[in-house]
Amino acid sequence: MTNKDVKKLLSNHQELIHSDAVKVTSHVQRQDDDWYINTLMIDNHQVPFIYKRKKPYQSLKGARVNITYYRDIKQLAGMDFETMKVVRLKVC
Repeated sequence: MTNKDVKKLLSNHQELIHSDAVKVTSHVQRQDDDWYINTLMIDNHQVPFIYKRKKPYQSLKGARVNITYYRDIKQLAGMDFETMKVVRLKVC
């Protein structure tokens, strides 16, 4: 996806947010049935960024990434938790 494609995606979906060259401070993967759930923590953010993949992925800890995401609310034990659902991730 080129920079032009990202701009088009953002203009078509107002709720999407895009960040360039952010540093990954933590990357954890866990298997859930046929999927691998990946959780990233980004420098200067207190909210986890979550995405799914069919195969395990290399560790992104310490890497700089371009990330497109939107805000999501997960409910656990009757409490709301803010997360970020990743739509697009590209290592810089």
